Amino acid sequence: MFKEYLNKIIHHINLSESEMAEMMTEIFSGNITDAQIGAFMAALATKGETFEELAGAARIMRRKAARVQTSASTVVDTCGTGGDGSHTFNISTTTAFVVAGCGVTVAKHGNRSMTSKCGSADLLEALGVNLNCGPELVEEAIREIGIGFLFAPLFHSAMRHAAKARKEVGLRSIFNMLGPLTNPAGANCQLLGVYAPELTEMFAQALRLLGAKCAFVVHGHDGLDEISICAPTRISELRDGLIRTYDISPEQFFGQCAAPEALIGGDPAANAAITRNILSGEKGPCRDVVLINAAAALVAAGKAGQLNEGILIAAQAIDSGAATAKLDSLIRFTTT
Repeated sequence: MFKEYLNKIIHHINLSESEMAEMMTEIFSGNITDAQIGAFMAALATKGETFEELAGAARIMRRKAARVQTSASTVVDTCGTGGDGSHTFNISTTTAFVVAGCGVTVAKHGNRSMTSKCGSADLLEALGVNLNCGPELVEEAIREIGIGFLFAPLFHSAMRHAAKARKEVGLRSIFNMLGPLTNPAGANCQLLGVYAPELTEMFAQALRLLGAKCAFVVHGHDGLDEISICAPTRISELRDGLIRTYDISPEQFFGQCAAPEALIGGDPAANAAITRNILSGEKGPCRDVVLINAAAALVAAGKAGQLNEGILIAAQAIDSGAATAKLDSLIRFTTT
């Protein structure tokens, strides 16, 4: 069966969602050799993934994950694909604390950096958050604080079956796309940044198949896997089962474009300082990019009706100290 489907991919024949699910079940069950997984990765990347294939793979990875139960009807994640090569500070992770500061439940899914100096897990570790919290502790954090961090390796143990092949092949593959689609807490409202413009609609279509309530899938025209304030941003918005794709520009919200170098980060310690400064109310481009991204997450969650309103709500969460309080509470919770 695996070889049959692999042969279809090699001949550039798209798989159905269920066929991809069968392949992933075999991989995540440890039944497939490293050589076969490597061939699968390379063939699929050459053919190009479809949203049905992406959804089929994500559905099985979700099924294999250690689950986190939440009672909230709306749960937000700001996890993106990464891999944009922009070396910005950790925009989406900082955004998560602002969204939580607005009273929205956040289950932030993330990992250490694969392509940059500092991934979301690296940042949180530098800020003092203990990453080694399993499902029960994360559940309690989300319930008590309103935000929890789901450190991917602790929740997706089945990925170990693909680890060797991924390392040996060393190419971007479907496995790099699955993180934002496989939140173990079942986040149903998402702000999801992608590393290429053609992926916005593909991810939105995959999220629709996976049952997401609302999502903003975004890609900056400057290459950012976030909503950019340095260039227009392409957005594929999923709402009520419908997908609408459009562009927004920084001038609409801030009157001008920022210089890209204003958003550059560094190592985990440097990025932790940037996050602290933003949450402490420091004005400037770093704050602005967090505000617009938080605004999109707030609209997705139904907390704001439109982006302009979301910016105002996010700014209030920062300036009142609510966003910083969420970070400090998470640090205390995970270290005591």
